[in-house]
Amino acid sequence: PDGRGPGCFYRHNRVADCVRRSPRAGAGAGDPALLESSWWSFRSDRTAVPAVLGWTDAACVGLATEPRSALGLSGVGFGLEQQAARVWLDFPYREEPVVYDGFPVAAPPDVRWHRWRPGERRRLSYRLWVGPPQAHAYDPFVRHLYDRHRREHQPAPWMSAAQAARLTAYGLHRWHWRPDHDALYETAAFDRAHPELDRPHMHVGWVSGTPWAHALLAYGRRSRTGPYVDAATRVLDKIAGARTPAGTFWGMWTLQRGWRGGWNPDGAWLHARTLAEATLFMTRAARLEDRHGAAHPGWVRAVADNLAFAVSRQDGSGNVGSYYHHQTGAVTERGSAAGMLWIAALVEGAGLLGDPGLLAAARRAGDHYAGFVEDAFIYGAPEDVHLAPTSEDAYNALIAYIALYETDGKRRWLRLARQAADWMMTFRWTYNVAFDPRTLLGRYDFRSRGADQASPSNQHLHAYGLVCLGELARLWRHTGDEYYLRRARDNLDCFLQLVARVDGDFNARKGMVTERYYQTNCFQPKGSLLTLSHAWCVGVTLHGCLVAMDDPEAFPPSADDEEPCDG
Repeated sequence: PDGRGPGCFYRHNRVADCVRRSPRAGAGAGDPALLESSWWSFRSDRTAVPAVLGWTDAACVGLATEPRSALGLSGVGFGLEQQAARVWLDFPYREEPVVYDGFPVAAPPDVRWHRWRPGERRRLSYRLWVGPPQAHAYDPFVRHLYDRHRREHQPAPWMSAAQAARLTAYGLHRWHWRPDHDALYETAAFDRAHPELDRPHMHVGWVSGTPWAHALLAYGRRSRTGPYVDAATRVLDKIAGARTPAGTFWGMWTLQRGWRGGWNPDGAWLHARTLAEATLFMTRAARLEDRHGAAHPGWVRAVADNLAFAVSRQDGSGNVGSYYHHQTGAVTERGSAAGMLWIAALVEGAGLLGDPGLLAAARRAGDHYAGFVEDAFIYGAPEDVHLAPTSEDAYNALIAYIALYETDGKRRWLRLARQAADWMMTFRWTYNVAFDPRTLLGRYDFRSRGADQASPSNQHLHAYGLVCLGELARLWRHTGDEYYLRRARDNLDCFLQLVARVDGDFNARKGMVTERYYQTNCFQPKGSLLTLSHAWCVGVTLHGCLVAMDDPEAFPPSADDEEPCDG
């Protein structure tokens, strides 16, 4: 039996060796104090679609309801008792056997009640889905529920992509760029009276570094803004010029300790996804500069060295490893899909370097990592979640398999890209969460349709899906499936909200973007947001806006694109 709540719970939800504790399911009773149990109930605002699905060898069964019922916030649940698998809905919600609120220590159960009065009548609705037992049998049900929700849960972007690009480029340069260290600091506090809250770190990919330096470079070239080009170039030079003894990029730089490995289970380890993403966007930056007549041989050498390292660590099955020792380069863990993004880096690097051997390595990796996608259980992408499924795993899979398909046109790669995108949509909100109007998100009428849950471990909404906005639009073109285009537009529309238009907008500074929008009881109260701007959040919004500006067919420009950003 296999129970899942879209965006909230996947299969057992984390492998046994995962160092990050969050709810886990198992056939035995487990220990709820350790967030382990054979059954779980959750409030529906933890789910991207208010539904629960269960699998047996014979069928896939789904139940769905509305996020709010006549009895209040609804809930979903699943479990295995005496070899009988069950899925259910709760009115009102119940969170049992314990509550996961983002912390590794379980909180007491939260059980809501309704007191019935004589003669009282309430109407409750639900939908039932029965499908085949295949891993991706959820997809028609999710599509059906999305089609229902999108008619009544409308987006409300605050601005056009062009306006948001101007603001986020400004914000990334003004609040995160540190010229004295050639770095993009990972966080900048909304409250500038307390700069000690800023995080003086820079990962080479992921939460800072090359992807967002590339976005700033691209916008600087597009807008002919010299300071943006200079800042991005210096960040990329810094990253390209620093190598581990093993010959790779480092994982991160910190003001206190200089170059180091990253947020990994062992301080001597390097994370495959972080290195792969850094290599991919260094490749894109080098190609961008080639088009502008600017040569950066150091960037190209860095790409070549990192790709050669990845190929040298590939085993006979195509696995390129998940973690590496920064001194020896030895693979220290292989069990996850953390290395999947090397596929796209190898494909794009082959074009930059003119090396067809890299394409062969990419195809071998594509064969290996296909099993994660086909099984609808992809995990390992972010450093801070270790061996648990996340939306970022879905983004990496889509980027990887679109790259392979566009290289040789094999239908298998396109099928895998579709499955990756379908799984991604189980993290993407189909509806607008109802926020208390006294909270910040309620006061600003934040519309959650199109946002993604970061992961079952990090239950907050985030914007990282914009990293593959272009790939999702290309999937629409390759397949002709309008569903992908609609959900790509939702994702962009969602994060054209809450980009600070002026100093003081939602207590932020102009151009800032938060990392976390709290839509449920996890980490912070529902309806609040994290009062830190993150380099990756500003950068990925800028990246998504640039994709939209370059593709007016998929993302038609707004009529007010030339209006002042301050509104």
